[in-house]
Amino acid sequence: MYATERHALILERITQHGKVAVRELAGDLDVTPETIRRDLDQLELENLVRRVHGGAVSNSLGSLAETAVAERQPLNHDAKVSIGEAAERLIPRGFTGSILIDAGTTTAEIAAALVRRPSDELAKLQVISNSLPILALLAAHSELTTIAIGGRVRGLTSAAVGPSALTQLAALRPDLAFVGTNGISAEFGLSTPDPDEAAVKSAMCRGARRVVVAVDASKFDQDALTHIAPLSSVDALVTDQPPRAALAAALTENDVEAVLA
Repeated sequence: MYATERHALILERITQHGKVAVRELAGDLDVTPETIRRDLDQLELENLVRRVHGGAVSNSLGSLAETAVAERQPLNHDAKVSIGEAAERLIPRGFTGSILIDAGTTTAEIAAALVRRPSDELAKLQVISNSLPILALLAAHSELTTIAIGGRVRGLTSAAVGPSALTQLAALRPDLAFVGTNGISAEFGLSTPDPDEAAVKSAMCRGARRVVVAVDASKFDQDALTHIAPLSSVDALVTDQPPRAALAAALTENDVEAVLA
């Protein structure tokens, strides 16, 4: 296989899985690890990948990489809808209690699934959010009690963050929190690029009686700059694909239920 063919295959795998490992590629392509390392070095020089320990990731997956809500909305849309519906099913029918929904395009699908419930069920719920789009969706249903977490709104994510948001969250003990994350890994747990966003998500994880993380598989084995919470803070992970070996083992070790949409 020519180098150009290997490069194309490496880029295709990174597009599909978010990352590649040197030893795995060497075995699959029947070349030495040194050859794969040279391939990855060349692709990094061309600004097509970013080298990490043991392999490479997409060049768009730096620890500070963050895109606006409008850009993220269409990405993996079908998976997000499925995840949203599967996560919403974790709320028992006839449930009477409080639900916290974090800002994000995947968590927005949970809210969209929730408001499709019958009016008499919505009337039993209090739903809390720091997301302007999610709050607008919830507020359109008058039978539902909606509580807004306020603060400085980040234009990039339409999420309320900062001291006001943290003060409100510290006074709340919701029954169930649905939290989003930019990365989830065995070593670093949950993470996101912005420290203010991380502080709010961390407060959600600390305050809720039960924490459900909702992410698609593109977030697996990714570490953003700022730590949110360890896997031990999570009760369930709702996603669209089985986690790979290291993450799956860490989830099991921390008693995190993996729910496939």
